[in-house]
This record gives sequence, structure tokens and C-alpha cells, in this order.
Amino acid sequence: MPLTQTRLRLPKGARGDAVLALGTFLLVAIAEGQRLGSGEGSTAWVIVSWLLIGAVCGALLLRRRSPVAVGWFTALATGGYYVLSAVDGPLVLVPIAALYAIAAQGRLQSAIAVAAAMVIGVGVGALMTRSDVTGTAVFMLTGWLVAVVALGSARHSRVAYAEEQARLRATEERLRIARELHDVIGHNISMINVQSGAALHRLKKDPVQAEAALSAIKAGSRETLQELRATLDLLRRVDEDAPRAPAPGLARADALVASAELAGLTVRIERTGAERALPAQVDLAAYRIVQESLTNAARHSGAGHVTIRIAYGDRELTVAVEDDGQGGATAHPARPGGGSGIAGMTERARALGGELVAGPRPEGGFAVRARLPYGITGEPTERSSR
Repeated sequence: MPLTQTRLRLPKGARGDAVLALGTFLLVAIAEGQRLGSGEGSTAWVIVSWLLIGAVCGALLLRRRSPVAVGWFTALATGGYYVLSAVDGPLVLVPIAALYAIAAQGRLQSAIAVAAAMVIGVGVGALMTRSDVTGTAVFMLTGWLVAVVALGSARHSRVAYAEEQARLRATEERLRIARELHDVIGHNISMINVQSGAALHRLKKDPVQAEAALSAIKAGSRETLQELRATLDLLRRVDEDAPRAPAPGLARADALVASAELAGLTVRIERTGAERALPAQVDLAAYRIVQESLTNAARHSGAGHVTIRIAYGDRELTVAVEDDGQGGATAHPARPGGGSGIAGMTERARALGGELVAGPRPEGGFAVRARLPYGITGEPTERSSR
């Protein structure tokens, strides 16, 4: 059986402050105990020293809530302790920890002021008393305090950067969801609008075709509700790693063709290259590009025939949607804003490192051509080139 490794995890947060305060108190208490055993110092000064020790160590528990106040109090109380006591205990660890907390919360000016006060206090105390603190010791203390402030400031910068990245990711996710909602609702509602017009036109002349169009409207509205619920459900389930339903992909291209044909278009799909499993983002982008192109062809171009060409390469997928409609920018408007019309399709392609070109064809009609790189992904499926 493999040996399991046990990692030593130091306590963090308030528990870590409690451990540090208790450890410092015990170390200082041991040093003070030696002085009590030797009988040095008057009883009054000993009592005051112990009160200062307890107050300084206890204040450390509040350093996250009020770091500046704790920093000033511990610095002044520690200075008073060293003046009254002849013991060179480690009580200075407490104001250093408070100084780090001040800098870690981004209060750099307060941290510098507290550090400067500590250095000046030690220097003045060394000059006024017969202390063994030398200029070298003051210089080393200054270096330590500068390092503590720098570490705290670096901690604050890392936290601020992480929070900014989290906000950017949240913004990008909101934009992605907005684009998905536009593509889902825009396509299906557009097809429902076209199909309802065709049903009204054929209701008396061709009831069978009108019934088929109404059935398509029912199916399209049901699919719109399902995809809308799936997207909104994804917003509610922020703690889950992945949605329960798979994202749309080219495997559902035939459903798009069937919906477009009921809207009056004649659609043909041509596939070339060895088909393979695509990355989810590439598969979704290709599906949405085909979906949006068919929507534009049905609503704006007056096209009768549409050809969808899907080419699987070794490192990229090429999708082309060509129609025989009016062509031109007026037929396929690019509305401003992400996720709208040609601008939304272009944004999807660029997000994957690809490109999309849309415009009128020389022989007439309109074409949308997208290149979506994916590298060498998956193995070719059984469906061959055709």
C-alpha cells in the first residue's frame, strides 16, 4: 500500500493569531519567570510588566478587525515593556505581526508611520538609557520592519489582483450568457415569426403545409424554453462544475436545417474531411454561426436556397454558409454590440483564435465563412467525407 503523506498545516486566520499570541505569551512568561526566580526588580514593576505582556498579546486577537489601532497600541505598549523590564523577551513579535496586518490591508501610510515610530522609539531609548542596543541593532530592526511592510504590501497586491481577475471573469461570463441568450432566443423566435407567416399564408390553400408549419412553431417554442431554462439554471447553479445538459453542437445541425426548411428555405449540408470530436467551445461556436446565418437568410435576404459547407481539417474547422438572396450589408445587418448578428459571430470566432468573413458573393447572394482552429483533437469518426 502506498504511504500517505501528511502535510503540516499551520493555523490561519483568527486561530493563527490566537496561536501566535499564546506562543509569544509563553515565551515571554518563561523569560519573566527567570527574573522572578532571581528576585530582580520591584513588585510594582513586575506587576506592570505582566499586565503589559497580557495586554499586548491579547490585542493581537483584534489585529484583523482594527489593524491600525492594534498596531499603535502594541508598538507603544511593547516599548513601555522594554523600558520597565530588564528581560529581552520576544514580545516584539506582536507589533511586527500587527504591522504586517496593516500593510496587508493596503494601509501603507499607516504601516510606514508605525514602523517609523518603532525605529525612532528604539533609537531614542538606546540613547537615553544605558542599553546594549547599538546602531547596528537599530539598522537591522529597520531592515526587518521594511521587509515586513513590503511583504504585507505584496500580499495586498496579490489579493487585489485576484479579486480583479474574478470580477473580469464574472463580466466575461455575463457577456457569454447574454450572447447565448441572444443566439438561442433570436434564432428560434425569428423562425417562429417566419413559420407563423407561412402558416397564415397557406392555411386555406394548403392546410397540410400550414399544419406542418404550426407543428414546427410548437417544437421551436418548446426548444427555446428548454434552452432558456438550461441557461438560467446554469446561472443558479454556480457551484457546479458543468451543466447537466450538453451544449448544442454540429450534431444538431440537421434540426436547424429542418427548422429552416419549414420557414421556406431549401438547405443543403456538405461535409468534407474526416469528422472528429470537436472541443465543446468550437462545436458550440460552429453551431451558433450556422444558426445565426440561417436566421439572417430567413429574415433579411429573401433567399430560397442555402448551402452549408463544413470542412474538418487537421487543425481547424471551416464553416461556410452561402445563400442566393439579395446579398449586401442591408440583407445581413451587423448590429452593434456583442452577440448580435455578424458582430456576434465574428466575436465567437476571434475568441477561439479564428476569423470570420461575411459579405456579398460575386455571383450573387451572401456568404459567411468562419475558420475555427482547434489543433489535433479527437479521432476521426465513422462518418466519412462526402
